Amino acid sequence: MIHIIYGGGVRDSMKGDATAKGALQGSGGGLRTSGIAVGEADAVWVGVDVGACATKVVVIDARRDMRGYHVLRSGVDYAAASREGLEQALDAAGVPPGRIRRVTSTGYGRNNVPFADEVRTEIGCHMKGCFHYHPHAATIVDIGGQDCKVIHVDDRGRRVGFKMNRKCAAGTGAFLEETALRLGVDLSRLDSLARGASKRIRLGAYCTVFSATEILALIRRGESLEDIARGLLESVVQRILEMDPLEGTVILSGGVIHHNPFLARILEEKLGREVVVPPRPQFMGAFGAALYALEGEGEEAS
Repeated sequence: MIHIIYGGGVRDSMKGDATAKGALQGSGGGLRTSGIAVGEADAVWVGVDVGACATKVVVIDARRDMRGYHVLRSGVDYAAASREGLEQALDAAGVPPGRIRRVTSTGYGRNNVPFADEVRTEIGCHMKGCFHYHPHAATIVDIGGQDCKVIHVDDRGRRVGFKMNRKCAAGTGAFLEETALRLGVDLSRLDSLARGASKRIRLGAYCTVFSATEILALIRRGESLEDIARGLLESVVQRILEMDPLEGTVILSGGVIHHNPFLARILEEKLGREVVVPPRPQFMGAFGAALYALEGEGEEAS
């Protein structure tokens, strides 16, 4: 059984007023709160995770609860995406910009967030976010749009090792997006299709280019979309298993598991044990960045 952790204080119906709109316009920083006296009870801290595919923003309060969050395409202007994401997350939380105490950025475009007070690596932020919900030694698997990371954490939340696939999109969101396009189905349908599979198909190729040829052969052979979809998710899991040993408790984070939770069940079958999925796994990097902002532990070299 997949172990899904639900944190308190997260509102599923995020509705706020438009008090934040207009405060984040313009170029440059556009948002600096240094020197503004904000009481801790009213203050919020922000994490901005600018990924190669999507930008995620999380707003938390002094209790470390998510007050608001937003995700949007990163596009080609990371600064604009971060500003838009912040505006929407503040709007969702019903919080004006003046209540922000500190902003931490992370992700591929972390140095392109003009209003950030500090930057942190995405490895550190995913560790931070996941450890908040599971404060024990664990192996964190972050499946993103362009890369996968396997991070080993000790019982104090410190990194003891990690592996990352930097040179190939195999086992990432980009791989699933390209193969879904080849199948002629919306990416959002892959998870539900895979759940309806009647048999398992093993895809031999992990490369997006070679797998396209293999998928065409499966279609010509008359294999169902459901079986092929499961084969795609199985190939993502297999790629992760080949990256590094998944020791102890395994925690899944990132956009791919957020949109394809069936991956967790497939991984459980392979490992023979339960895996952990934190709440809103796509936002774990941004949440970890917000926690760093709250703790104000100083600036980390990017």
